[in-house]
Amino acid sequence: MKRQFIVLLSLVVFLTTAFSVEAQINTPRPSPTSEVTQEVGLTKVTINYSRPGVKGRTIFAADGLVPFGKLWRFGANSATKITFSDDVKIAGNEVKAGSYAILATPGAEEWSFNFYTYESGNWGSYVEKDPAVSVSAKSYKMPEGVNVETFLLDINNIKNTSATLDMVWEGTYVAIPFEVYVDERVEKDIAKVLGGPTAGDYYAAASYYHESGKDLNKALKWVQKATHVENPRFWQVRREALILADLERFDEAIKAAKKSLELAQKAGNDDYVAMNKKSIAEWGKK
Repeated sequence: MKRQFIVLLSLVVFLTTAFSVEAQINTPRPSPTSEVTQEVGLTKVTINYSRPGVKGRTIFAADGLVPFGKLWRFGANSATKITFSDDVKIAGNEVKAGSYAILATPGAEEWSFNFYTYESGNWGSYVEKDPAVSVSAKSYKMPEGVNVETFLLDINNIKNTSATLDMVWEGTYVAIPFEVYVDERVEKDIAKVLGGPTAGDYYAAASYYHESGKDLNKALKWVQKATHVENPRFWQVRREALILADLERFDEAIKAAKKSLELAQKAGNDDYVAMNKKSIAEWGKK
């Protein structure tokens, strides 16, 4: 009887524990998370943040929920995170591509913002650290009667080379200007495209044709556009030698292999030195 009681008690404990683990109640978050992604010029900007509500409280004031002159997490819960896919300028300050945590200090007429290299969502961990950049922006009052209930961050005033990071909450609006690099990237792309294929492009095409058993004469023509230059690469000249050998042009193949061997020796690549020596010996018997 005692044994049966112990077994029954164990079963009750198990079922109670299992129920407590599985029966979790999901409720809405007081400050739901949000993600904003926007392309500005050729740069992708992403903001991850939480959105607290006013809920009848005074937000920005000397004695408000977010007091003037005190560092604030710029949202709720975790640190607000902004990510730039390319280098940008924030209010004229150079900022490298990457992710940053934003902390703000509100003021009656002007706010200051610190951008820290992002490490974690713990906003308090940044307080004693030096920011990557600090900027200021004017604060504006929304028109009479306009009250934004939920904290909002967005990217607006979008142009080819600039935009603003906007914050609107309660009756306050702040915009941080930033610039993106477009002209430099477009000019580089123009030069690359209009300049025609590179030696690497010709080598890649020749390698594909050679390895796929396609037109070897065309492959040879392409690879020689990569190798018949002032400073050819030993692996590219090696490909030329292999194509020539497959075309049974062994004298030319040996000549190319010797060139690849010489270049590989200068580069200190023993693997290519050995491969070329072996090929030269084999092709010399043809």
